[in-house]
Amino acid sequence: MNQKILKVENLLRLHTICRQLHNLSQSQMLPQWRHLFSSAYPVWMAQPYTRPWQTDALFGAALSQYRLLVTKKEERSRKSQLSSTKSKKEVEVWIGMTVEELARAMEKDIDCIYEALMNTTIDIDSLEADSHLDEVWIKEVIKKAGMKLKWSKLKQEKVRENKDAVRRPQADPALLTPRSPVVTIMGHVDHGKTTLLDKLRKTQVAAMEAGGITQHIGAFLAADDGVMKQTVESIQHAKDAQVPIVLAINKCDKAEADPEKVKKELLAYDVVCEDYGGDVQAVHVSALTGDNLMALAEATITLAEMLELKADPTGPVEGTVIESFTDKGRGPVTTAIIQRGTLRKGSILVAGKSWAKVRLMFDENGKAINEACPSMPVGIIGWRDLPSAGEEILEVESEPRAREVVDWRKYEQEQEKNKEDLKMIEEKRKEHQEAHRKAREKYGTLHWKERSFIKYQEKKKQKPIKPKEKAERDSNVLPIIIKGDVDGSVEAILNIMDTYDASHECELELVHFGVGDISENDVNLAETFHGVIYGFNVNAGNVIQQSAAKKGVQIKLHKIIYRLIEDLQGELSSRLACTVEEHVIGEASILATFSVTEGKKKVPVAGCRVQKGQLEKPKKFKLIRNGHVIWKGSLTSLKHHKDDISIIKTGMDCGLSLDDENIEFKVGDEIVCYEEKEVPAKTSWDPGF
Repeated sequence: MNQKILKVENLLRLHTICRQLHNLSQSQMLPQWRHLFSSAYPVWMAQPYTRPWQTDALFGAALSQYRLLVTKKEERSRKSQLSSTKSKKEVEVWIGMTVEELARAMEKDIDCIYEALMNTTIDIDSLEADSHLDEVWIKEVIKKAGMKLKWSKLKQEKVRENKDAVRRPQADPALLTPRSPVVTIMGHVDHGKTTLLDKLRKTQVAAMEAGGITQHIGAFLAADDGVMKQTVESIQHAKDAQVPIVLAINKCDKAEADPEKVKKELLAYDVVCEDYGGDVQAVHVSALTGDNLMALAEATITLAEMLELKADPTGPVEGTVIESFTDKGRGPVTTAIIQRGTLRKGSILVAGKSWAKVRLMFDENGKAINEACPSMPVGIIGWRDLPSAGEEILEVESEPRAREVVDWRKYEQEQEKNKEDLKMIEEKRKEHQEAHRKAREKYGTLHWKERSFIKYQEKKKQKPIKPKEKAERDSNVLPIIIKGDVDGSVEAILNIMDTYDASHECELELVHFGVGDISENDVNLAETFHGVIYGFNVNAGNVIQQSAAKKGVQIKLHKIIYRLIEDLQGELSSRLACTVEEHVIGEASILATFSVTEGKKKVPVAGCRVQKGQLEKPKKFKLIRNGHVIWKGSLTSLKHHKDDISIIKTGMDCGLSLDDENIEFKVGDEIVCYEEKEVPAKTSWDPGF
């Protein structure tokens, strides 16, 4: 700025000096020329020479004004540069960030990212919010947005320390003491498991449970049925667990019982009884009459003694949840087997993502107890939430430690879920990119007008689903809600449902499942999804049933699992379209062919004799030649001699003509009279009962 001002000042000074020299020369010549120019230039002569100071003042003011303007202009330029520098926002970015992450870092809308990447080589159409951007595109977006780039390393989430509770190391064999055997009774449906328990324990378990506790456990053997599907599954479970088997062949009191047949069938599954040179004890029993049950108990005890079963009764408790349910007065309750340690009141337990401070314990008869040793079944009250059957029970030192373990397990589950979600998102992204690539290949060589027209035509073909079509589609889906008395029962039902393999007929959709009585929330869910509620060993109060009836929701309650499954099969079958079956009414053979004239045309006629049943003119007919149906339709005429008739019976002759005059009869053809009946379809799903 100073240099510019100096240049202007020098120019002004030069101009002033030139003016002064000019004025000086003019003042010397003035007397000589005054008489020549006095009349011609009065004003011009007066102003320049009489007031020369005015010019200097004018130039001085201009110079001052110019200095002021230049100074302000440079100050504004400097402030503008400073504000421009300050307004450039710094954006922290990293390699591989997604479109959504970049937009969030820039505090912009995602559309701004798309706009910045337009007219570049990147495929805008394939970009999604979760698409990863290369370094070059991140720089391009930041540059076009007029922001400042700052690279940073990927922020690593702090790795949390594993706070889970685990089992103790194996105990010193010297500390182990003998324990009772834990016996699992597995059996096929209706093979007498609960009745057997009733006789063995001298209780009325069968009357109370009606198969509720034991039926979901597995497979059993009956002398009159032999080896069934669930029997094979039970054998496999025992082998997987590497536990010995005692074979109880039930229903031997029946006349048709054949125990030897059962033993032979078991040879195919590597179960060799002692009678055939193996090591599996086989006891013939009758749970109904109680025959030979003592022999079964002795066989079990003998096997336990041979195994020399022992456990460690000291230290923190370890066990397994057998059942879990919610009691209205006592809250969440679990039935457990203690495997190690001794459980006492006040113990702090963790199972899955739930924990408990033991308030009360009771045995299999409901009697309160103070402690439970290894191999002892025990009911536990004091759980904060309901653990699932099969969960591992571990004792911890305090309530804060229990919360810490549960929090860690929930965190670990969340991390696993996030990994699965990311994997699924990535797979969907790849599918989308592949579909987009194929679409680009399809339209790549076309002009944009042609491409737009084809897309319009394709979109036009995608008609909205009509209400009738939607109703037909929805009828092929059965949404259900499952409620059970205990967690194990619900698990058993869900395991059976896992075998469903008829989705091509009707889709089975599990909306919700849980433990406890039917609630208003269950009814609301069923109403929303147009589903059915199935309850096993649970209740639905009058208020709930009235609410369900008002909302058009079906509630189906059962006490036996396989009855529930049969009901479910029936409901699935009701969603299927009826099948049409043909029922034959009569059959006739063609003995002769001829034609009759009706008006100006000839009509082919078949001379027939009824061989079976009767022919009824209003019914449907088909023509069979050499075992193949060559025509289906109705008759235009049926005559006996010259009389028109509607029915002709076995052994009688008749003449008939068809509604298709192009069909030619041949001697030896068969005419079949039939009617079509709609028969309810049955689901092909076989759960194995």
